[in-house]
Amino acid sequence: MTRSLQIGELFVLGFSGATPPAWLRQFAAAHGLGGVILFDYDWQQERPQRNVIDRAQLTALCAELHALPTRPLIFVDQEGGRVCRLKPARGFAPLPSAEEFARLPEAERRALARTSYSELRALGIDVNLAPVVDLRLNPDNPDIAALGRAFSADPAVVRDNVRLLGSIARELGLGLCLKHYPGLGGATTNTHKSLTDLSEVLDDAQLALFFELGAETFGGAVMVAHGFVRQWDATLPASISPAALGRLRARLPQAVIISDDLQMQALQQVLPTPAACRQGLRAGLDLLLIGNNLLPEERESLALVQGLAREVDADAGLQSLARAALERIRALKALLAR
Repeated sequence: MTRSLQIGELFVLGFSGATPPAWLRQFAAAHGLGGVILFDYDWQQERPQRNVIDRAQLTALCAELHALPTRPLIFVDQEGGRVCRLKPARGFAPLPSAEEFARLPEAERRALARTSYSELRALGIDVNLAPVVDLRLNPDNPDIAALGRAFSADPAVVRDNVRLLGSIARELGLGLCLKHYPGLGGATTNTHKSLTDLSEVLDDAQLALFFELGAETFGGAVMVAHGFVRQWDATLPASISPAALGRLRARLPQAVIISDDLQMQALQQVLPTPAACRQGLRAGLDLLLIGNNLLPEERESLALVQGLAREVDADAGLQSLARAALERIRALKALLAR
């Protein structure tokens, strides 16, 4: 059953190196592969060189990745400002932070976005893990406001900028991924480092933005944060909560729902990676993102997918969920195929 389902297509994996490693090739050949995520900085080795060296190397890498079985999607975080994996210092197009971008005249915003997004597509990137839809509700937020990642506290400003970026992405055929449902803008902690509770900062206007813009955005992908919303689920963060994901799926039935990195401490303090994958699929995730940059788990990837495949084989309910997720993932792949 799971061989035909190609359970590996449920995963977006990170890896170390400027070329695809043997284990990733083996993973794709045996199980299929949903996607890969590229980084410029290697946090495990603490050096500013991981997957991105220069334009020629990155173009060649993307071509090699696309040639793998099931043609994995290539994801990158190119929000602008400090969250840019393709930096000007390495010869890539500049893009200001969302906060700075929102202050610019429309013509300048369009020109910057078109240059950046055209470059991504020319290099071989399929999906930009952006824009950030989080409202700037807490100016002291360590991961959003402090890094200039939010366009504004005003929903109208966020809506305007996301729609502008979306129109250019659609024209160029670049997938976008809205983040971080249900909204990290009011958080007081950083999900990369610690548990994060969103219960007191859940915002109706914020939720409305995700539902409204998610239906319009090219590619229809939404990333879910590892924040707790206790009134929805007292025990599980949104990223692996049936209650949180069910609300999103009800409003966006065709969306590709992707987890934030499952190796972040906000989730690792709740469940280890294998259990988080099982719970995420059961809760309604389509793509399980494992960056392999925060934790050294690359070598466990094959065992991880094999374990999930066994679970799916033994559970008719999981088989149904996996099949539906794979249909959405394959539709996204078809949409973004060159």
